[in-house]
Parts: sequence; structure tokens; C-alpha cells
Amino acid sequence: MTGEPQVRTVLGDIDPAELGVTDAHDHLFFASKLLPGQELDDLTAAKEAPAHFKMAGGSALVQWTPFGLGRRTRELARISEELGVHVVAATGLHRAEHYAPAALSRVVDDLVRVFVADLIEGTQPGDDPGEPRTGPRAGLIKVAGAFHTVDSHARLTLTAAAVAHQETGATIAVHLELGTTGLEVAELLCEKLQVPPDRVILGHLNRNPDPQAQRAIAETGVFLGFDGPSRANHATDWRLFDGLEALVEAGHGGRILLGGDTTTAAARHQPGASYLLTNLAPRLTKQLGGDVVTAVLVANPARAFATSWLK
Repeated sequence: MTGEPQVRTVLGDIDPAELGVTDAHDHLFFASKLLPGQELDDLTAAKEAPAHFKMAGGSALVQWTPFGLGRRTRELARISEELGVHVVAATGLHRAEHYAPAALSRVVDDLVRVFVADLIEGTQPGDDPGEPRTGPRAGLIKVAGAFHTVDSHARLTLTAAAVAHQETGATIAVHLELGTTGLEVAELLCEKLQVPPDRVILGHLNRNPDPQAQRAIAETGVFLGFDGPSRANHATDWRLFDGLEALVEAGHGGRILLGGDTTTAAARHQPGASYLLTNLAPRLTKQLGGDVVTAVLVANPARAFATSWLK
């Protein structure tokens, strides 16, 4: 049954107005075979990022860790309750390369059921499709594109995400590999699979700082994720400001989102979620104005993650 839009957090549904200042893309827990020895699996360390974010004025964090990569939603709920920070968890499936083939094969034939059950019944404590669902509910679907293409795995997961969206209303968040294939993903989801653009978030646009491509993606009406700041060897902060200014001047400021996107243990030692507020926000305020920055950090996430849940 549909109702007023709500944000589904690990502690329950809340009014979007309660979300507040939001880190729209991050990871407190994450484990992938692509990153051996760099797992985010320490509970004490996981508490530090939202604690510092709250001290800097933040109030909500959205974890994009999908099914099978150690999302640990029970611990997310404990952190949320202990710190008083809203946390949104994800279902979904990342690129195939992140999974062992045996683990991947257990779920690919039943993706829609897995996604919908995580959103409506609750997440699986061990990420095993055979285990009872007793964890907190996921609040969004995270899937991924491939590098410069929508490969067969991406097409499968994007299609499953679209069906799960149609059944639940949940927002779909997409990892764009190195920021590529954004326009193709938007066209597949929004034109061919009939997902409303305002239910789609495309992440990592800052990793491919092509202003024409960003403008074309923005014109599809999807939300635009700029995440993973302070990586000096990437085209992030030093091009971020001009890119965001161009999008705002073109009338797309109402769909920009910012996130920290910490994905490795080593990155714990780099500026994380709090950096959005202690460094980026003041600089963006000088360049774009306080109203724009408030929209990016508060109003835009409230709309992006709010859903009129269908189940």
C-alpha cells in the first residue's frame, strides 16, 4: 500500500524531513575479494566515521554496501542507535568481480526475490539466501555498471533492480565504474525499464569529470552523486567545484548529492565523511552560496532516499 514518502533506515521508517545533513554515499562495512586485507570489518573503527560526522554537524549516512559484501546491518543498527545518527542500508548486487563465483551463482537466478525481501522483510544476517531474515530492512537498491559499457552482468542486475523498484518503490543507486557509462545506465533504467528518473542515483560522477557528459546525464533527471573526496591522485576535489558550479548554473542543483565513499581500511586514515562538512561545504558555500549547499546536503538527499513504499 502506498503512503506518505518515508526514508527506510535501519531503525525504521522516518519522515524525510528528519534525515537532515546527509552523507549520501559511504561504507561503514565492506569486504570484497578485490580488496584482500582491506576489509572494513572492525566495529570500533566503523563507529568513528559517523561519530566525527555528527560532531561536524551531520545527522545521516547512507551505506551503499550491497548483498554479499559484509554489509552487517545489525551492527549498522547498533551504531545508529548508539550515536543517534540515521543510517540507511542497501540491498542489491555489485559488479561480478567482487564476488566468488560460487557465492554469486547462489543469488543471480533469484535477484528480484532477494532484493524485495531485503527491502520488505529484512536483511539476511549472514548474506546467505537460505538463512532466516531477521536483520534491519534495506532502504535502497545498489547495483553497478561496468567500465565504459553495460555488460551482461550489469544489464541483469539493473533489470532486477528495476523490477524490484516497481514492486517496492525503492530508490536505485548505481555505482558507475570510474564514472563511466552514466548516460547509458540512465537511458536503460529510465527509458527502457521505466524507472522514474527521480528514483535513480548515479554515483562516482566526479571520477569522470567530463562537463558535457555530466550535463547530458543531468538532463535525464536522475540524481547526481559526487563522492570519494580528498583523493589527490584522482580528478576529484580540484575539479569538483567548477563541475558543480556548471551544473548549478544549468539548473541542476536540486539533484546533486555528496558522499564520502570510504571503501578500504587504508582509507580510514584519509579524510572521510566529516570532510564533507569541515572542508567541502565551507568552500562550496563561498562559491555557490549557502542555499545551494543546504540543498545538496539536506533537501536533495531527503528527496532522493524518500519512497512511497508499495509493500
